[in-house]
Amino acid sequence: MSSVTEAGTVVVRKSSQPFDAFAVRDELQQQHEWQELFRQQQQISILQSLPLTCIAVKGAFLYFNCGQHHYRPYQYQHQQLFIEIDSTQGH
Repeated sequence: MSSVTEAGTVVVRKSSQPFDAFAVRDELQQQHEWQELFRQQQQISILQSLPLTCIAVKGAFLYFNCGQHHYRPYQYQHQQLFIEIDSTQGH
């Protein structure tokens, strides 16, 4: 009798390299929350560049306040894009 079990991603590191497993866990949790919020949006607005009046804001993650619109940077195929987010997500 045999069974197959998947454990997810396994990373092997040298013990001499500093590593904060809790920071990685927290970052992955934030990414998951952002993906869930993004999935719930009805309309997706993606820009290749931001207006000059946008201000960078560091909240739960980096985003840009552009008046009444807020954008989160996203790397796609070696290109920087900006995806509009709900203004309550970055606070």
